[in-house]
Amino acid sequence: MSLDLSGAWEENARQWAAWARTPGHDVWFWGWNLPAFEELLPEPGIGTVDVGCGEGRVGRMLAERGHRVWGLDRSSLLADLARDAGGYEEVVCGDATALPWQPESFDLAVAFMCLMDMPDPAAAIREMARVLVPGGRLCVAIGHPFNRDPAALGGYFGEHDFDETIERGGLSMRFVGRDRPLEHYTRALADAGFVIEQLREPRPQPDAVAQSAALAEAAGIPFFLHVRARLG
Repeated sequence: MSLDLSGAWEENARQWAAWARTPGHDVWFWGWNLPAFEELLPEPGIGTVDVGCGEGRVGRMLAERGHRVWGLDRSSLLADLARDAGGYEEVVCGDATALPWQPESFDLAVAFMCLMDMPDPAAAIREMARVLVPGGRLCVAIGHPFNRDPAALGGYFGEHDFDETIERGGLSMRFVGRDRPLEHYTRALADAGFVIEQLREPRPQPDAVAQSAALAEAAGIPFFLHVRARLG
């Protein structure tokens, strides 16, 4: 039986809030994944929607860069945390496959490290296309599809749930999601009318590795995949 992906993140919401908000803890995010993702982002426009916003740290970064940001998360607790922390015009607890905004409401959609946690990422991508203006952009970060051992999974081209708990710095976090091949995402983007502008495999910079030896293991392994796509 497949994992209840959305339910698992609601169950682990308090763990995630501690993991994301403890100063200096999540060096993979602050020292590597986020700085690389920022390089993809276009300049602020009419509005940005942060889909799968979690506790809101990406939305707060966007607001600091001048974006007007609306957020959505399936977890009611994480949506509350994002709303309370500020940076958003509005935060909604809802389903990414049924966004509560009108067509052509935004010129940028962000899905940071969340599509692999959704039961139907293709439907979420179609919804993001619906609420974007023509020529609007979607910026995506996911766990790299090549990061898992295909033999252990039973084959690269299928879909495989993962459920792992990581202990680091005195904190514990249960990560639950679904591995899918790269084509699953590129086909979903094309079917929704997107054209890929950038596809990047970020690596930690030497200064980040010097500050945190934990990042050294990623020097030769593709952990993350970043995509920027344009609608139409």
